[in-house]
Amino acid sequence: MLRTNPTRSSLAPWAAIATLLVAMPAVLPGQVASRTAPPDLEGIWNSGTATPLERPAELKDKPFFTPEEAARYEQQIAERNAEPAPGTAQRGTGTYNTFYREFGTDVVKTRRTSIVTDPPDGRIPPLTPAAAEIRRQTQERQRLGENPEDLGLQDQCVTFLTVGPPMLPYTYNSNYQIVQTRDAVVIHAEMIHDARIVHLDGRPHLPASIRSWAGDSIGRWEGATLVIDTTNFVDGSGFYGDAGGNFGWDRNLHVVERLSLLDKDTLLYRFEIDNPTAYTRPWKGELTMTRNDGDGLIYEFACHEANYSLTNMLRGYRATEPKGGPRR
Repeated sequence: MLRTNPTRSSLAPWAAIATLLVAMPAVLPGQVASRTAPPDLEGIWNSGTATPLERPAELKDKPFFTPEEAARYEQQIAERNAEPAPGTAQRGTGTYNTFYREFGTDVVKTRRTSIVTDPPDGRIPPLTPAAAEIRRQTQERQRLGENPEDLGLQDQCVTFLTVGPPMLPYTYNSNYQIVQTRDAVVIHAEMIHDARIVHLDGRPHLPASIRSWAGDSIGRWEGATLVIDTTNFVDGSGFYGDAGGNFGWDRNLHVVERLSLLDKDTLLYRFEIDNPTAYTRPWKGELTMTRNDGDGLIYEFACHEANYSLTNMLRGYRATEPKGGPRR
């Protein structure tokens, strides 16, 4: 029965409860309550590693190295990445030599034999037939290089493999700066000077009509782990092409990332990829990042270098064409 004229004594218990609720810290929707403050992930991290994205065939049934095996594998990678001897014959114009590369010298701290952890064979699942055809057409356009729009997104300086998600290492500049506040975490990738804002204030994802190459990232803390849920990628299938060509995305791509500290100088980064129109099954990966010991900053990465590089690339394509038109 509703009491229409409550007395002071009847309100006392409710007043006490109200006071208690006001004093309690708020837990926003989508967040997990924690008795302790989240770990400090701030700093500059490097993801360079000798661990390959996919497991080599000779390691098919071996998900982890022993310490001795890891040391031998690292030595093999170092020899493979060594600078060629002076006078070594090369084909074509080549690219940056090893001096300018930043190959990782160590395998990941977990001693996995590949970044891909699921499927169990450590290989990226096959593309769906429709996605495989889009990839074939994309690579054919890139081979011909008839228009700037045909080149890979890396060459166009639109986005890069390291920006992600998922954030994967490259042969140089695999650096990130993390800035952490109560309501957001900013992940600044060195390549293409891109920054991703991960909101922690409980907001929902953006409307489906608003999309970007790096998607819309919403985060939450699960204990000591930062969980990032990303949707709203660009509408229409795309591939990195010149940065690997392994990854496809469209409006159905869903990425979940987990960041936690293995120790004060090691960040464990795990990710899950789900895109039923691109891959025949979901897949997962894991790598470790190392904290930068110095107090340096990540400087601007001027991708287009005054916007002449793309023009010169197209000139290079034209110079290699046979008489009578583009290579077919």
